[in-house]
Amino acid sequence: MAANGVSEPANVDISKTNVDQRDGYDRKCTFCRIVNEEIATELLYVDEETTCFRDIKPGAPHHYLVVPKRHVGNCKSLNKEHVLLVEKMVETGKKILQKHNVVDLSDVRFGFHWPPFCSVSHLHLHVLAPASQMGLMSRIFYRLNSYWFITADQLIQHLNSKGEAN
Repeated sequence: MAANGVSEPANVDISKTNVDQRDGYDRKCTFCRIVNEEIATELLYVDEETTCFRDIKPGAPHHYLVVPKRHVGNCKSLNKEHVLLVEKMVETGKKILQKHNVVDLSDVRFGFHWPPFCSVSHLHLHVLAPASQMGLMSRIFYRLNSYWFITADQLIQHLNSKGEAN
């Protein structure tokens, strides 16, 4: 406690924390480690904001994950300010599908698992194509209108309905 009776802030060793707020990196996050090439994964697409790679448990012939390069929590932690990021993630998903000759976007599923049904708490968009070829378990895991999976369009609508960001 300081001489004036006001307690001083605790000395915190930043090197022992998980998230580096300066660069949006969580050293315990699998996806942060993939984005930073600390885990050997084929990166299919990389730009200033997003990275795309294959899902390790594919639910469709084409199953990709698009993640922000900076650590962003799950979709429940988002607000209206994140709409552009989600739209950018969808555009990245479309680019990777086009690169892999998937042209029928009517048979594609773009979506997110709704917490607590997230295996990794780094925002990630599932891009599955063709959705008509998903197996039984994938049809359940990535089911439309379920309480555990939300489409990208539904998430954008939800974020826009939150009003102005704080």
